[in-house]
Amino acid sequence: MSVIPDSSVEPAAPGTGAATTTPASRGSMLLRRGAPLLVLVVALAAMPLFVAPFTANTLSRILIFALFAVSLDLLVGITGLPSLGHAAYFGVGAYTAGLVSIHWTSEAPVPVLLAAVAGAVAAAATGWLAVRSGGVYFLMLTLAIGELTHQLATRLSSVTGGSNGLFGIPSIRVGGEPMILAGFVYWYVLAVALLGFLGLWLVAHSPFGGALRGIRDNEPRMRSLGYSPFRYKFVAFILAGGFAGLAGGLFAGLLRIVNPSDAAFTTSALMLLAVVLGGAGTLWGPVLGAAVVVLVRDTFGPQLDGHGPLLLGIVFVVAVYALPRGFAGLAGLVPRRRRAPAGAA
Repeated sequence: MSVIPDSSVEPAAPGTGAATTTPASRGSMLLRRGAPLLVLVVALAAMPLFVAPFTANTLSRILIFALFAVSLDLLVGITGLPSLGHAAYFGVGAYTAGLVSIHWTSEAPVPVLLAAVAGAVAAAATGWLAVRSGGVYFLMLTLAIGELTHQLATRLSSVTGGSNGLFGIPSIRVGGEPMILAGFVYWYVLAVALLGFLGLWLVAHSPFGGALRGIRDNEPRMRSLGYSPFRYKFVAFILAGGFAGLAGGLFAGLLRIVNPSDAAFTTSALMLLAVVLGGAGTLWGPVLGAAVVVLVRDTFGPQLDGHGPLLLGIVFVVAVYALPRGFAGLAGLVPRRRRAPAGAA
Protein backbone atom coordinates (compact mmCIF):
# COMPACT_ATOMS: atom_id res chain seq x y z
CA MET A 1 0.00 0.00 0.00
CA SER A 2 1.60 3.25 -1.14
CA VAL A 3 1.40 6.35 1.04
CA ILE A 4 1.26 8.64 -2.00
CA PRO A 5 -1.52 7.72 -4.45
CA ASP A 6 -0.54 6.56 -7.91
CA SER A 7 -1.51 8.67 -10.88
CA SER A 8 -3.23 6.87 -13.71
CA VAL A 9 -2.72 9.59 -16.27
CA GLU A 10 -0.06 12.22 -16.82
CA PRO A 11 -1.04 15.37 -14.94
CA ALA A 12 -2.26 18.30 -16.89
CA ALA A 13 -1.82 21.92 -15.99
CA PRO A 14 -4.64 23.19 -13.79
CA GLY A 15 -7.54 24.44 -15.80
CA THR A 16 -6.58 22.54 -18.96
CA GLY A 17 -7.71 19.23 -20.35
CA ALA A 18 -10.87 19.11 -18.26
CA ALA A 19 -13.96 17.52 -19.68
CA THR A 20 -16.58 20.00 -20.88
CA THR A 21 -19.57 20.18 -18.55
CA THR A 22 -22.82 22.10 -18.76
CA PRO A 23 -24.54 23.88 -15.85
CA ALA A 24 -27.25 21.20 -15.94
CA SER A 25 -24.74 18.36 -15.69
CA ARG A 26 -22.90 20.11 -12.88
CA GLY A 27 -26.17 20.62 -11.02
CA SER A 28 -27.10 16.96 -11.46
CA MET A 29 -23.68 15.88 -10.22
CA LEU A 30 -23.91 18.15 -7.17
CA LEU A 31 -27.37 16.75 -6.41
CA ARG A 32 -26.16 13.15 -6.64
CA ARG A 33 -23.24 13.87 -4.36
CA GLY A 34 -24.97 16.32 -2.05
CA ALA A 35 -28.05 14.30 -1.17
CA PRO A 36 -26.16 11.41 0.53
CA LEU A 37 -23.94 13.92 2.35
CA LEU A 38 -26.98 15.81 3.60
CA VAL A 39 -28.50 12.58 4.89
CA LEU A 40 -25.20 11.74 6.60
CA VAL A 41 -24.99 15.17 8.26
CA VAL A 42 -28.56 14.90 9.53
CA ALA A 43 -27.84 11.42 10.89
CA LEU A 44 -24.70 12.64 12.64
CA ALA A 45 -26.56 15.61 14.12
CA ALA A 46 -29.25 13.30 15.50
CA MET A 47 -26.79 10.94 17.18
CA PRO A 48 -26.84 12.51 20.69
CA LEU A 49 -30.60 11.97 20.80
CA PHE A 50 -30.19 8.21 20.62
CA VAL A 51 -26.81 7.34 22.19
CA ALA A 52 -25.33 7.46 25.67
CA PRO A 53 -23.03 10.35 26.72
CA PHE A 54 -19.96 8.09 26.51
CA THR A 55 -20.81 7.21 22.92
CA ALA A 56 -21.35 10.88 22.08
CA ASN A 57 -17.92 11.62 23.54
CA THR A 58 -16.38 8.85 21.42
CA LEU A 59 -18.06 10.25 18.30
CA SER A 60 -16.65 13.68 19.15
CA ARG A 61 -13.14 12.24 19.32
CA ILE A 62 -13.66 10.48 15.99
CA LEU A 63 -14.72 13.77 14.37
CA ILE A 64 -11.70 15.59 15.80
CA PHE A 65 -9.18 13.00 14.67
CA ALA A 66 -10.96 12.72 11.32
CA LEU A 67 -10.36 16.45 10.78
CA PHE A 68 -6.76 15.96 11.88
CA ALA A 69 -6.31 13.06 9.44
CA VAL A 70 -7.89 14.94 6.52
CA SER A 71 -5.55 17.89 7.17
CA LEU A 72 -2.65 15.45 6.92
CA ASP A 73 -4.12 14.03 3.71
CA LEU A 74 -3.79 17.48 2.17
CA LEU A 75 -0.04 16.98 2.55
CA VAL A 76 0.24 13.24 1.97
CA GLY A 77 -2.34 12.50 -0.69
CA ILE A 78 -2.84 15.82 -2.46
CA THR A 79 0.65 17.35 -2.29
CA GLY A 80 2.77 14.20 -1.98
CA LEU A 81 4.50 15.20 1.26
CA PRO A 82 4.25 12.38 3.84
CA SER A 83 4.90 14.11 7.17
CA LEU A 84 6.02 12.36 10.36
CA GLY A 85 5.56 15.43 12.57
CA HIS A 86 2.06 16.68 11.83
CA ALA A 87 1.06 16.19 15.47
CA ALA A 88 3.28 19.18 16.29
CA TYR A 89 0.65 21.55 14.88
CA PHE A 90 -2.18 19.58 16.46
CA GLY A 91 -0.39 19.97 19.81
CA VAL A 92 0.31 23.68 19.26
CA GLY A 93 -3.38 24.22 18.56
CA ALA A 94 -4.43 22.21 21.61
CA TYR A 95 -2.10 24.08 23.97
CA THR A 96 -3.11 27.42 22.47
CA ALA A 97 -6.81 26.73 22.94
CA GLY A 98 -6.18 25.50 26.48
CA LEU A 99 -4.11 28.53 27.49
CA VAL A 100 -6.58 30.95 25.89
CA SER A 101 -9.46 29.27 27.73
CA ILE A 102 -7.65 29.38 31.07
CA HIS A 103 -6.19 32.89 30.92
CA TRP A 104 -8.63 34.75 28.69
CA THR A 105 -11.91 33.25 27.53
CA SER A 106 -13.44 29.89 26.67
CA GLU A 107 -16.25 31.55 24.72
CA ALA A 108 -16.75 29.76 21.41
CA PRO A 109 -15.31 30.03 18.84
CA VAL A 110 -12.39 32.14 20.12
CA PRO A 111 -10.15 29.29 21.41
CA VAL A 112 -10.45 27.13 18.28
CA LEU A 113 -9.93 30.07 15.92
CA LEU A 114 -6.76 31.09 17.74
CA ALA A 115 -5.70 27.43 17.77
CA ALA A 116 -6.02 27.34 13.98
CA VAL A 117 -3.99 30.55 13.67
CA ALA A 118 -1.31 29.18 16.02
CA GLY A 119 -1.09 25.95 14.03
CA ALA A 120 -0.73 27.88 10.78
CA VAL A 121 1.94 30.19 12.24
CA ALA A 122 3.90 27.22 13.62
CA ALA A 123 3.66 25.50 10.23
CA ALA A 124 4.88 28.65 8.49
CA ALA A 125 7.81 28.97 10.89
CA THR A 126 8.96 25.39 10.31
CA GLY A 127 7.64 24.60 6.85
CA TRP A 128 9.83 27.03 4.92
CA LEU A 129 12.78 24.74 5.63
CA ALA A 130 10.98 21.40 5.48
CA VAL A 131 9.34 21.85 2.08
CA ARG A 132 12.65 22.80 0.46
CA SER A 133 13.71 19.20 0.96
CA GLY A 134 12.17 16.03 -0.36
CA GLY A 135 12.03 12.29 0.13
CA VAL A 136 13.74 10.95 3.22
CA TYR A 137 15.07 14.40 4.12
CA PHE A 138 11.54 15.77 4.38
CA LEU A 139 10.57 12.80 6.54
CA MET A 140 13.51 13.36 8.88
CA LEU A 141 12.93 17.11 9.14
CA THR A 142 9.26 16.71 9.99
CA LEU A 143 10.15 13.99 12.49
CA ALA A 144 12.63 16.40 14.12
CA ILE A 145 10.03 19.18 14.19
CA GLY A 146 7.55 16.89 15.91
CA GLU A 147 10.09 15.68 18.47
CA LEU A 148 11.22 19.25 19.20
CA THR A 149 7.62 20.29 19.83
CA HIS A 150 7.10 17.29 22.09
CA GLN A 151 10.20 18.13 24.12
CA LEU A 152 9.22 21.79 24.44
CA ALA A 153 5.78 20.78 25.68
CA THR A 154 7.42 18.53 28.27
CA ARG A 155 10.08 20.95 29.49
CA LEU A 156 8.22 24.28 29.51
CA SER A 157 6.32 23.22 32.61
CA SER A 158 5.56 26.80 33.70
CA VAL A 159 3.51 27.26 30.52
CA THR A 160 2.38 23.80 29.45
CA GLY A 161 2.24 21.98 32.78
CA GLY A 162 5.12 19.74 31.74
CA SER A 163 4.69 15.99 31.83
CA ASN A 164 1.58 16.40 34.02
CA GLY A 165 -0.18 18.15 31.17
CA LEU A 166 -2.18 21.35 30.95
CA PHE A 167 -5.28 20.74 33.06
CA GLY A 168 -8.04 22.88 34.50
CA ILE A 169 -9.25 23.98 31.08
CA PRO A 170 -12.76 25.43 31.54
CA SER A 171 -15.76 24.15 29.63
CA ILE A 172 -16.61 25.60 26.24
CA ARG A 173 -19.03 28.50 26.61
CA VAL A 174 -21.70 29.69 24.21
CA GLY A 175 -23.45 32.93 25.08
CA GLY A 176 -21.74 32.87 28.47
CA GLU A 177 -23.21 29.49 29.40
CA PRO A 178 -20.89 26.47 29.79
CA MET A 179 -21.60 23.42 27.64
CA ILE A 180 -21.47 20.57 30.13
CA LEU A 181 -23.68 17.93 28.52
CA ALA A 182 -21.87 15.62 26.10
CA GLY A 183 -24.57 16.10 23.46
CA PHE A 184 -24.11 19.86 23.27
CA VAL A 185 -20.33 19.51 23.11
CA TYR A 186 -20.77 16.96 20.33
CA TRP A 187 -22.92 19.37 18.29
CA TYR A 188 -20.29 22.07 18.69
CA VAL A 189 -17.51 19.70 17.61
CA LEU A 190 -19.63 18.50 14.68
CA ALA A 191 -20.31 22.05 13.47
CA VAL A 192 -16.66 23.12 13.61
CA ALA A 193 -15.42 19.83 12.12
CA LEU A 194 -17.87 20.10 9.20
CA LEU A 195 -16.64 23.62 8.48
CA GLY A 196 -13.08 22.28 8.58
CA PHE A 197 -13.95 19.44 6.19
CA LEU A 198 -15.61 21.93 3.85
CA GLY A 199 -12.58 24.20 3.91
CA LEU A 200 -10.21 21.34 3.10
CA TRP A 201 -12.50 20.09 0.33
CA LEU A 202 -12.62 23.55 -1.25
CA VAL A 203 -8.83 23.79 -1.13
CA ALA A 204 -8.35 20.34 -2.66
CA HIS A 205 -10.86 20.95 -5.47
CA SER A 206 -9.73 24.47 -6.33
CA PRO A 207 -7.22 25.39 -9.06
CA PHE A 208 -4.69 25.57 -6.24
CA GLY A 209 -5.45 21.95 -5.36
CA GLY A 210 -5.10 21.00 -9.01
CA ALA A 211 -1.66 22.60 -9.06
CA LEU A 212 -0.70 20.62 -5.96
CA ARG A 213 -1.67 17.37 -7.67
CA GLY A 214 0.31 18.36 -10.72
CA ILE A 215 3.38 19.06 -8.58
CA ARG A 216 2.89 15.74 -6.79
CA ASP A 217 2.73 13.80 -10.06
CA ASN A 218 5.24 15.65 -12.22
CA GLU A 219 7.10 18.47 -10.49
CA PRO A 220 9.59 19.18 -13.35
CA ARG A 221 6.74 19.63 -15.81
CA MET A 222 4.86 22.00 -13.50
CA ARG A 223 8.04 24.00 -12.99
CA SER A 224 8.50 24.26 -16.75
CA LEU A 225 4.93 25.59 -17.00
CA GLY A 226 5.84 28.46 -14.69
CA TYR A 227 4.62 27.14 -11.34
CA SER A 228 6.74 27.49 -8.21
CA PRO A 229 6.64 24.11 -6.42
CA PHE A 230 8.13 25.61 -3.27
CA ARG A 231 5.44 28.27 -2.95
CA TYR A 232 2.60 25.85 -3.54
CA LYS A 233 4.02 23.28 -1.13
CA PHE A 234 4.69 25.96 1.48
CA VAL A 235 1.13 27.28 1.34
CA ALA A 236 -0.23 23.72 1.50
CA PHE A 237 1.98 23.06 4.53
CA ILE A 238 0.62 26.18 6.26
CA LEU A 239 -2.99 25.29 5.47
CA ALA A 240 -2.52 21.73 6.72
CA GLY A 241 -0.96 23.06 9.92
CA GLY A 242 -3.84 25.48 10.43
CA PHE A 243 -6.50 22.79 10.09
CA ALA A 244 -4.49 20.48 12.36
CA GLY A 245 -4.38 23.31 14.91
CA LEU A 246 -8.15 23.67 14.58
CA ALA A 247 -8.54 19.97 15.39
CA GLY A 248 -6.20 20.40 18.35
CA GLY A 249 -8.31 23.28 19.65
CA LEU A 250 -11.41 21.10 19.53
CA PHE A 251 -9.51 18.33 21.30
CA ALA A 252 -8.54 20.64 24.17
CA GLY A 253 -12.12 21.85 24.54
CA LEU A 254 -13.46 18.30 24.57
CA LEU A 255 -11.06 16.64 27.01
CA ARG A 256 -10.16 19.82 28.95
CA ILE A 257 -6.61 18.58 29.36
CA VAL A 258 -3.63 18.55 26.99
CA ASN A 259 -0.60 16.26 27.36
CA PRO A 260 2.82 16.38 25.65
CA SER A 261 2.00 13.00 24.10
CA ASP A 262 -0.65 14.74 21.99
CA ALA A 263 2.23 16.33 20.04
CA ALA A 264 4.42 13.22 20.02
CA PHE A 265 5.53 11.02 17.14
CA THR A 266 3.03 8.32 18.13
CA THR A 267 0.13 10.66 17.40
CA SER A 268 1.63 11.61 14.02
CA ALA A 269 2.16 7.95 13.16
CA LEU A 270 -1.42 7.06 14.08
CA MET A 271 -2.79 9.79 11.83
CA LEU A 272 -0.51 8.74 8.98
CA LEU A 273 -1.84 5.23 9.52
CA ALA A 274 -5.40 6.60 9.34
CA VAL A 275 -4.62 8.29 6.01
CA VAL A 276 -3.11 5.13 4.52
CA LEU A 277 -5.89 2.90 5.87
CA GLY A 278 -8.58 5.21 4.56
CA GLY A 279 -7.02 5.93 1.17
CA ALA A 280 -4.54 8.75 0.62
CA GLY A 281 -5.69 11.55 -1.65
CA THR A 282 -9.42 10.94 -1.21
CA LEU A 283 -10.03 13.30 1.76
CA TRP A 284 -13.03 11.22 2.83
CA GLY A 285 -11.05 8.02 3.12
CA PRO A 286 -8.98 9.28 6.08
CA VAL A 287 -12.24 9.95 7.91
CA LEU A 288 -12.90 6.21 7.81
CA GLY A 289 -9.30 5.50 8.78
CA ALA A 290 -9.48 7.86 11.75
CA ALA A 291 -12.69 6.20 12.94
CA VAL A 292 -10.98 2.79 12.86
CA VAL A 293 -7.92 4.10 14.71
CA VAL A 294 -9.97 5.77 17.45
CA LEU A 295 -12.30 2.81 17.91
CA VAL A 296 -9.50 0.24 18.02
CA ARG A 297 -7.17 2.29 20.22
CA ASP A 298 -9.60 3.95 22.64
CA THR A 299 -12.72 1.76 22.64
CA PHE A 300 -11.81 -1.83 21.84
CA GLY A 301 -8.20 -1.65 23.06
CA PRO A 302 -8.96 -1.22 26.79
CA GLN A 303 -11.33 -4.20 26.60
CA LEU A 304 -8.48 -6.38 25.29
CA ASP A 305 -6.16 -5.93 28.28
CA GLY A 306 -4.20 -3.16 26.60
CA HIS A 307 -3.68 -5.00 23.32
CA GLY A 308 -5.14 -2.16 21.27
CA PRO A 309 -1.85 -1.41 19.46
CA LEU A 310 -1.49 -5.08 18.55
CA LEU A 311 -5.02 -5.16 17.13
CA LEU A 312 -4.34 -1.92 15.24
CA GLY A 313 -1.21 -3.48 13.74
CA ILE A 314 -3.18 -6.53 12.62
CA VAL A 315 -5.80 -4.28 11.00
CA PHE A 316 -3.06 -2.40 9.15
CA VAL A 317 -1.35 -5.57 7.87
CA VAL A 318 -4.67 -6.99 6.66
CA ALA A 319 -5.54 -3.69 4.97
CA VAL A 320 -2.19 -3.56 3.17
CA TYR A 321 -2.86 -6.88 1.47
CA ALA A 322 -6.64 -6.83 1.14
CA LEU A 323 -7.24 -3.11 0.46
CA PRO A 324 -4.30 -1.63 -1.46
CA ARG A 325 -6.29 1.57 -2.01
CA GLY A 326 -7.55 1.75 1.55
CA PHE A 327 -11.10 1.67 2.87
CA ALA A 328 -12.14 4.39 0.44
CA GLY A 329 -11.31 2.08 -2.44
CA LEU A 330 -13.59 -0.56 -0.95
CA ALA A 331 -16.38 1.99 -0.63
CA GLY A 332 -15.94 3.09 -4.23
CA LEU A 333 -14.65 6.54 -3.27
CA VAL A 334 -11.40 6.15 -5.19
CA PRO A 335 -12.03 6.77 -8.89
CA ARG A 336 -11.13 4.02 -11.29
CA ARG A 337 -8.15 4.44 -13.56
CA ARG A 338 -9.02 6.69 -16.44
CA ARG A 339 -8.13 5.51 -19.90
CA ALA A 340 -6.14 8.04 -21.90
CA PRO A 341 -7.96 9.27 -25.03
CA ALA A 342 -7.06 7.48 -28.22
CA GLY A 343 -4.39 9.27 -30.16
CA ALA A 344 -3.29 11.33 -27.19
CA ALA A 345 0.32 12.35 -27.19
